[in-house]
Amino acid sequence: MPAQISLLLSSPPAGWEEGLLFDIWRNLIYADRYMMLVNGLGLTIQIAFFSVVIGIVLGFILAVMKISKFTLISSVATVYISVIRGIPMLVQLLIMNFVILPPTMPKVLVCIITFGLNSAAYVAEIFRAGILSVDHGQTEAGRSVGLSAAQTMRLIVFPQAIKNALPPLVSEFIILFKDTSIVGFIGVQDITMMGNVIRSRTFSGFVPLVTVAIVYLVIVLVLTWLLGKLERRLRLSDTR
Repeated sequence: MPAQISLLLSSPPAGWEEGLLFDIWRNLIYADRYMMLVNGLGLTIQIAFFSVVIGIVLGFILAVMKISKFTLISSVATVYISVIRGIPMLVQLLIMNFVILPPTMPKVLVCIITFGLNSAAYVAEIFRAGILSVDHGQTEAGRSVGLSAAQTMRLIVFPQAIKNALPPLVSEFIILFKDTSIVGFIGVQDITMMGNVIRSRTFSGFVPLVTVAIVYLVIVLVLTWLLGKLERRLRLSDTR
C-alpha cells in the first residue's frame, strides 16, 4: 500500500494523463499539495475562532458602555464603533501590522487581534439591539420585586438579550470567517494564500482556487444550517 501511494504521488494514475483529472492530480495530489490547503484551513479556523472569542467579550463590554447613562463612557464606545465600522477590514489589518503592533509580533496574532477588535464593533451593536429589544416592562417588574438595577440586568434582561442576539451573532461570525481570506496580504499562510501558492507553482488557477472556494462554501453552508436549527429551536422555546 505505501508503494502504491508513493507511486500516486510521483505520477498520475492511468487515465489521468490529461484534462481536468490531470489538473486535480497535479494541483492537489502531487507532492502532497492538498496538505497545504489542509494546514491553511487549520490556520484559518484558528484565526476565526480566537477572533470570535475576542469579539464576543469586547463587544459585550462595548454594548454595556454604549447604553450607559454616563456620557463619557457612552461616547467612548460610540466613537470606537463608528471608527472601526467606517474603515475597511483590509486597511485595518495593514495598519495594525505595519503601524501599530511591533514588527516582531507573530502575524497570526496580529490577525487575531485585528479581526477580534473589528468584530467587537459589530457584535456590540448586535448586543445593544438585543438589550433594547427586551420589553421595558420586564425591567420594571424586576425592580418591583426588589431586585437591584444590576440584578435586573443580569437575571432578566441579559439572558433575553443574548437569546435575541444569537441569530445575528452567528451571521456576523460567518462574515468574519470569510473575511479571514485577506490575511495573506501580510504573509499569513491561510487556505486562500495556500491556494494561491499552489497556483503559482502549477500555473493553473482553476483547481486550487475553486477547491478553496468550495471549502469556504461548505463551511458556510454548514454554519448556515446550524443557524437555521438554532432559530427554529428558539422559536419553539418562545411558544412553550
